[in-house]
Amino acid sequence: MDTQEQELEDIELFQKHVSDRFTELSSPPEDDALLSVSWLHRLLDVFLCCEAEFEAILIMDRDPSQLSKPPFDRLIPEFIERAVKALDICNAVANGVDSVRHCQKLSEIVISALDQNPLGDGHAKRAKKALLMLLSAMNLDDKEGTHVKATERSWSFGRRGVNKEQIAGHFRSLSWQVAKNWSSAKQIQSMIYNLVAPRGAEASGLPSPIYTMNVIMIFVMWALVAAIPCQERNGLPTHFPVPKQLNWAHSLIGLQEKIADEWKKKEKKGMSGLLDELQKMEKLAQSLIDFTDSFHFPGDAEKVKGAAADVSELKEIFGRMDQGLTPLQMHIREVFHRIVRSRTEFLDVLEKGSAPVL
Repeated sequence: MDTQEQELEDIELFQKHVSDRFTELSSPPEDDALLSVSWLHRLLDVFLCCEAEFEAILIMDRDPSQLSKPPFDRLIPEFIERAVKALDICNAVANGVDSVRHCQKLSEIVISALDQNPLGDGHAKRAKKALLMLLSAMNLDDKEGTHVKATERSWSFGRRGVNKEQIAGHFRSLSWQVAKNWSSAKQIQSMIYNLVAPRGAEASGLPSPIYTMNVIMIFVMWALVAAIPCQERNGLPTHFPVPKQLNWAHSLIGLQEKIADEWKKKEKKGMSGLLDELQKMEKLAQSLIDFTDSFHFPGDAEKVKGAAADVSELKEIFGRMDQGLTPLQMHIREVFHRIVRSRTEFLDVLEKGSAPVL
């Protein structure tokens, strides 16, 4: 009975921590806007913290045979299957970060061309060319992929020249690249499929944290796909059901609704992603194209002043991206490897649990 009470207490504490973490995410400070690079870092931290706590509850000091019995003989394999799909999403999103970096480099050309005093016709023409390339890169059809260069190589979270035969165990069964016909929207749909909240006695037992971690993993992958330019996002779900009575559900549902609303606007406008920096960069690019279109030396003083303010803001966005994109890619790599490790440990538990007692 003591063990059972401790287990229930651990589950309740886990649910509370999930609630607290998503409440913090749903109320970001002014300098940490929803779906900004810094906010995505916080989202990935939440995933890693929740995953570590979840694994401790489910595996640590537990008889493996318990997890080979119903309903765990169904729930755990389903969780593992979702984890494998999440690995493909990590690959696709990491490629997408490369396309964001490409946009950042184009914005650097714009800044260099327009941050001049006096500003000449040649500067304006150079900036306009880069701005047109920038908007074109932002508005490529998701089906074509905004990460053309990135998909020419497979960012497999490892060094080039790695001998895959040296990678032991379950690594060999994982996807090392995203196929050309792969769809991030369909991948998210398949993760949502058959996701059912536990009922009755299961709602307060071990099936509860399994369901919670499934939802967290789906939400994190869904938010990453919505934010970062990613292969074939047409038809990305804007909703997946989460019972409102769960104590952690309120803040997560609130975040889901905010992101879904922005995604619906994105689909109408054809923007490349919901990343806060990209959206702001796109608005500034549109404004600066209008300016360069009509500029003739020496230019209207008021328009030149307004363009300078836009360039100053673009500089600030460039700086945030310059500091945050490479660490974000590394953070995604960390999530990838954590999921791989977790999957391996769950497979080992299932194998031990089903082994005959000698």
